[in-house]
Amino acid sequence: MDSKNTTRVGGWVSEVRELGKDLRFIVLRSWRGKIQLTLKRGKVRDELFDLTENLPQESVIEALGEEVKEKIAKAADIEIIPEEIIIHSKSEKKLPLDPNWKVKALLPTRLDNRPLDLRRPEVQAIFKIEASLIRGFTDWLDEHGFLRVFTPALIGSYSESGAEVFEVKYFDNTAFLRQDPQLHRQLAIIGGLEKIYDLGTNWRAEPSHTTRHITEFRSLAVEMAFIKDERDVMKVEEEVVAAGISRVIEERQKELKILNVELEEPTRPFPELRFPEIYEILEGFGKKIPYGSSYDTESERLLWKYVKEEYDNDFFFVNRFPMAEKPFYVMRAEGPWARSVDLICKGLELSSGGQREHRYDILLEQIREKGVDEKQLEWYAKFFKYGAPPHGGFALGIERLTMQILNLENIREASLFPRDPERVLP
Repeated sequence: MDSKNTTRVGGWVSEVRELGKDLRFIVLRSWRGKIQLTLKRGKVRDELFDLTENLPQESVIEALGEEVKEKIAKAADIEIIPEEIIIHSKSEKKLPLDPNWKVKALLPTRLDNRPLDLRRPEVQAIFKIEASLIRGFTDWLDEHGFLRVFTPALIGSYSESGAEVFEVKYFDNTAFLRQDPQLHRQLAIIGGLEKIYDLGTNWRAEPSHTTRHITEFRSLAVEMAFIKDERDVMKVEEEVVAAGISRVIEERQKELKILNVELEEPTRPFPELRFPEIYEILEGFGKKIPYGSSYDTESERLLWKYVKEEYDNDFFFVNRFPMAEKPFYVMRAEGPWARSVDLICKGLELSSGGQREHRYDILLEQIREKGVDEKQLEWYAKFFKYGAPPHGGFALGIERLTMQILNLENIREASLFPRDPERVLP
């Protein structure tokens, strides 16, 4: 055999087809796609027929052989005439979930048997797309002078609502899993790292049972110094999002086709809606929101409808939320409003961000106004006494964005092993 044509492949047995006694096709699912091993008597050793007799679906095998250049198997990505086959493990015949999807399963069953679910090309496509999305984000940030940092996942004091944090036994004390790496990003900015980003995991102890909430999620968190106002943050965020989507379009056409998704790079700039005009827009849809209050999830969908009709865009920013409903670290704008920004896609909030308060005396005043214990935040606030530049940032939910651009029904589909109030295994 010409060594130049020899290929080694491995995968999971999807099906075995017999055409009489002299022809057998073994179809594998692999990272490279669908592989067909063609066993024809006279062309392969008889021992290979004996070895692969009654081979159960989902068995793992490896083969070495000649790749057929003009393959007959149109449905396969690669066709191999095997010279050698190794059976690494034989699967049990009764499966808790069928990766061939001849028998479909509901999401709870899929997640209970996630390793089998992950073998489906449709599921793998989601995570290949997610990887390209993140690569597009980080390449853009790296090219524009942002430094990747790693902020702690364990903190000694919670920053916002104590009801939403997970407590962790930490030697003889109690620590907490971070809700968001923002406060440490701000301290890094004060430390002189002017443009940074963190790509990591966050936790929220919210007992939410919705299609858009999980208790453990990933975010791209960006912070930058010497901004003029929150709109500088918005400009960076829309460029980052567009770069991620552009990379998916460039690298993942096969996966988008598998998922039947037609993805286009979003038009920029993203439309910006502001309070208090938000109230008038919602009232046009029959939705009355008390002045000075924020809105609900139904309002996000109505605002998307408005933006779609007016601007033909699925992405838009909402700016200047009511200060009364925002955390202590947000910079106040004129009147009762805050320099606080959400990015929304197809009616779902993807990120929160904006400009932070960098002036120590005002920050301290806002901490008191919000009724937060000053001592609890001393570890953070005291460093603002020693010089802090105007700064801002955002934290973009990775799973939420993936869910929205791929039109997934549940955020759990965009998480490799999702965690929610009832699920911490597998």
